[in-house]
Amino acid sequence: MTPGATPERVAHDGLVAVWANPRGLYGWMTAVNHRAIGMRFMVTSFIFLLLGGLLALIMRLQLARPELDLLGPAAFNQFFTMHGSTMMFLFAVPMLEGLGIYLVPLLIGTRDMAFPRLNAFGYWVYAIAGVTLYGAFLVGAAPDGGWFNYVPLTGRGFSPGVNIDFWVTMITFIEVSALVAAVELVVTVFKQRAPGMSLSRMPLFVWSQLVMSLMVIFAMPPLMLVSVQLMLDRVIGTHFFNAAAGGDPLLWQHLFWIFGHPDVYIILIPALGIVSMIVPTASRRPLAGYTLVTASLVAIGFLSFGLWVHHMYATGLPVLGLNFFATVGMLIAIPNAVQIFAWTATVWRGTLELTAAFLHVIGFIVLLILGGITGLMVSSPAFDWQVHDTYFIVAHFHYVLIGGAVFPILAGLYYWFPKFSGRLLSERLGRWTFWVTFIGFNVAFLPMHWTGFRGMPRRVYTYLPGLGWSDLNLVSTVGAWIMGAGFVMFVANVGVSLLVGRRAGDNPWGAGTLEWATSSPPPPYNFRAIPEIRGRYPLWEAGHALDDGYLGSAPDDGAREVLVTTTLEAAPDHIDQLPGPTIWPFWAALGASLAFIGSMIHLWVVPLGALLVGIALVGWLWPPRTELPA
Repeated sequence: MTPGATPERVAHDGLVAVWANPRGLYGWMTAVNHRAIGMRFMVTSFIFLLLGGLLALIMRLQLARPELDLLGPAAFNQFFTMHGSTMMFLFAVPMLEGLGIYLVPLLIGTRDMAFPRLNAFGYWVYAIAGVTLYGAFLVGAAPDGGWFNYVPLTGRGFSPGVNIDFWVTMITFIEVSALVAAVELVVTVFKQRAPGMSLSRMPLFVWSQLVMSLMVIFAMPPLMLVSVQLMLDRVIGTHFFNAAAGGDPLLWQHLFWIFGHPDVYIILIPALGIVSMIVPTASRRPLAGYTLVTASLVAIGFLSFGLWVHHMYATGLPVLGLNFFATVGMLIAIPNAVQIFAWTATVWRGTLELTAAFLHVIGFIVLLILGGITGLMVSSPAFDWQVHDTYFIVAHFHYVLIGGAVFPILAGLYYWFPKFSGRLLSERLGRWTFWVTFIGFNVAFLPMHWTGFRGMPRRVYTYLPGLGWSDLNLVSTVGAWIMGAGFVMFVANVGVSLLVGRRAGDNPWGAGTLEWATSSPPPPYNFRAIPEIRGRYPLWEAGHALDDGYLGSAPDDGAREVLVTTTLEAAPDHIDQLPGPTIWPFWAALGASLAFIGSMIHLWVVPLGALLVGIALVGWLWPPRTELPA
């Protein structure tokens, strides 16, 4: 031991040597640490959010007045498709999974995810697929069939170009990344919680990530299956969706929306978890009704799989069957209401601190209620038949998804930014950002309800004057640009705060959950010792010795050790060794990319990609070199 060095300092230095990421470009390419991968997911998805928002602003300019020619019909279809695909596939789910990848190990008291190299592979798959999808713009072949890609219009007969091939191939590839992250989160939550953190003591954000991940595992395969079927129809002439040859176009809608409607709740449930973390901290008291809130998250996850026919009321399905889906659509409002009542009860008897994060929570609750009301309306077949494919649905959809995803994500970023960076975002600029974004959002989307009632159809690139739509569309366009200004303010806040923001300290909000027990930002190993947990808010409860616990020093062999615990009660079970940084996940993702992208060129390219994946897997799984004792 170095003279004067404390045992804690020696343990810190040893753990840093074991867990630190390599330096330089090669080190960046080989990193597998959960915080590095989670941050990459978040930053990349936020860039895609800005790109998708820019597409939306240009579309709103096109629709601001009748018969404008800023965008032609072909370009508008490409912008519309890429906007929807970006928000649904490249932003919302990757952002929330990235937030989970970064925070879940900190919240449950472990040092990394269960499969670090698989984690890195998932990010590279996502990044390559997203860049390739946007690269289609450069060759003038961006997808143009809508983010839902309905057949038969997207079959080879109606869409002979490669536009749809890009969508089908890359969306299937992106879902590989989503499934990888979901499996990672499920295994990590079930098997690596700190001793004593039983399922009934897990933070609600961890519960939300667990429910979301299980939903992804069940919802994404139908989308991958139906995408492969359409690709086979287009490439080798199968007839899954060709009615003239015995196929069924409605098969696409069934399989797509079996994914598509649960996907709304795949996005919403982690957002609910974010809010359930911020409300207790802002109120300075534990969340009221923890058990009911947890049960409602699980109930939402189950019920969401009984809603897909909401998108198919106008397809001629039997009316008696539609009543079942209408009932489930109304029933799912109950567990959502449980969440809102629990937050209200928590705030009611708390000592409230009105931070920028909590302002975004309030905005989320208001918009979620408004979106939920219109959701109950469209869950009725009789009402839906009147507004189906009008701008009323556009308004409802955005109130649910922007209100239910973007605002809580912004709230979470304000709340956890000190943990990510060690600095605080500007509260004053954060409040201004909230009001500009909130007002802009409502100015943009509230008028669309009336535009829909007046009969304006969705997905049209222009319209005639004198239909009663002009003024409402102009108001919506102004609101969209105001909202865009709010996002510019947020980006500016992040940039300035990273440079000169006030130092946050370890726990600037006085929160009670485990992620704030480490420094901000955390050390490479997260926790010097894995603590033993005896409550839901360990930092608020007396008697917790968070500096003592399991694995309190670096192992002599330099292995990355994590504590594995039992599934239900989180009793210590055994110590596992995780693999370290390597370039092989990148090469495996590159090989998989070659196989998927090559399938659009020629099917013989697919085996070449598979060969590269096989070589990468050999390097990935090759056992580390060990020295035999003398």
